[in-house]
Amino acid sequence: MDIRLIKTESDHAWGLREIEKGMRAGVKPGTAQGDRLDVLMTLVEAYEKSHHALGPADPIEAIRLRMEQEDLAPADLADVFGTRGRASEILQKKRRMSLDMIRTLHKRLNIPLDVLARDYKLKPSRRTTPTRKNDRRKAA
Repeated sequence: MDIRLIKTESDHAWGLREIEKGMRAGVKPGTAQGDRLDVLMTLVEAYEKSHHALGPADPIEAIRLRMEQEDLAPADLADVFGTRGRASEILQKKRRMSLDMIRTLHKRLNIPLDVLARDYKLKPSRRTTPTRKNDRRKAA
């Protein structure tokens, strides 16, 4: 059985080629070739997890992706977010989602709760914070 550890990018490319060859050849599970294919897939997967790991999914990006897959516009989720304006603010990362919104999106769009509940960075607001009366007095 020709199997080697996947330690480098060239080993990874070799493993992918071997897996593709086996898949095209219609290798049957439970045979020696099928077992080789299973071992290669395990080795390639382990290499990819350690060298090509993706960071945690951003909840807003997950919503946008699902909206694209389902051909939905922000207006289609206005009932989830309350208004079209609020939907736009959330999708632009100017406002956070409420727990009720997260639950509803989970049910309607089938996005895992652990993805929707992740923290994400809000974009800074363009509005300037009004100064307090006391602050103006101290400055004078």
